[in-house]
Amino acid sequence: MISVFILTYNEENNLEACIRTAASISDDIHIVDSFSVDRTLEIGTTHGCAIHQRAFDTFARQCNWALETVAFKHDWIMRLDADERLTPELVAELRSFLTAAPAEVGGMVLKKRMYFMGRWIRHGRMYPMLRLCVFRRGSGYYEDVEEEQYILQKGKCVTARNDFFEDNLNNDLPFFIRKHVEYGEDESEEYIRSNSKSETQPRLFGNKVERTRWLKLKIYNRFPLGLRALLYFLYRYIVLLGFLDGRPGLIFHFMQGFWYRFYVDARIYEKQHPRKN
Repeated sequence: MISVFILTYNEENNLEACIRTAASISDDIHIVDSFSVDRTLEIGTTHGCAIHQRAFDTFARQCNWALETVAFKHDWIMRLDADERLTPELVAELRSFLTAAPAEVGGMVLKKRMYFMGRWIRHGRMYPMLRLCVFRRGSGYYEDVEEEQYILQKGKCVTARNDFFEDNLNNDLPFFIRKHVEYGEDESEEYIRSNSKSETQPRLFGNKVERTRWLKLKIYNRFPLGLRALLYFLYRYIVLLGFLDGRPGLIFHFMQGFWYRFYVDARIYEKQHPRKN
C-alpha cells in the first residue's frame, strides 16, 4: 500500500539491508541512482527494484525529479536513503496507519536514530531526528536548500510513535570528511547568497524542524564566523549532554558539531576574501 524510492550513489555496502526492510512494507521499490560505478544497480535489480538514473545536483532536485517522473504504483510514497532501515515496530505501525489513514492526513513524520561507529548517538539534540518522509502522492515537494525538508501543501501531518534508523556502513572518518566537505560547499554558497528560498517556517515554538531552522537563522547565523562553531559544539556537547554518548559521541559531536561548522565558516571567509596577487 506504499511505494518507496531510495536515493543511491555507490551504496553496495548499505543497499541490500535497506531494500529488505523496505520490502516488508512495499511491493513497489524504486532506486533513484546517480550513476553508481559499484554493484548498486546489480543489487537493486536482483531484488526486483525499478531503476532510474539522473546526474546528482542536490538532494531536493533529485527527490523532486523522482516525484515528477517515476510512475509510482501507490498513492502513498516513502523516501529513504540507502543507509536507512525500518524497525519491525515501525513497519507494524505503518501497516496499521496506511490501512485506515484519515483523508485529512497528508503526511507522516518519522523519528530517526543515528548510529556512528556502532553507537546510537542519543544526546546533543541528535535524537529524535524528525523527517517527513511518508506522504501522499502530489501532496507537496522538497524545498531546494541544503537541509531540505518536504513541504506538505495538502493535508496535515501526524508523527509516528516508533523509530527508523541510519547506520551507514561506509561511514569511516575519511568517508565522513569527504561527504561533509561536499556538504560544506553547498552550505557556504547558500550562506553567501543569503538564500531566501527556505519554505520551512522558522518558529521558536514550532516543531523540532521549525525550531532548528529558527535557531540557525535567528541566532547561529548572527554570531561571528568561527566563534559560532566553537559555541555550538560546547552547547551540544556540554549543555545538551553529548558527552554521555561515549568516545564515539565525542568524535561525532566534535567532527560534526565543530569541525564541519568551522570548515563551512572558513570556506565562507575564503570566498568572501579572495586571495590577491
